[in-house]
Amino acid sequence: MMKFLNALIDAEGIELDSTSNGQGRGGRSASYRISVQSNGNLLIGSAYTKKMGLEQGDEFEITLGRKHIHLRQIGVDDEE
Repeated sequence: MMKFLNALIDAEGIELDSTSNGQGRGGRSASYRISVQSNGNLLIGSAYTKKMGLEQGDEFEITLGRKHIHLRQIGVDDEE
């Protein structure tokens, strides 16, 4: 049974052994969900800003929809 499970794990490309190369502390993975804080703010974590390649000072236009909020970066072409 263990051989089968190990083969399945290998086939899926899942790595169970910790092979940290010294970058980062691990931490949580991005869940793509956020909650409103007690002061009414929405905090977008660093996992998302790094993935988007955002820099300090980048500006966004906020568009409110019926069930969503869109953030569109100002000064970036919409070709993506």
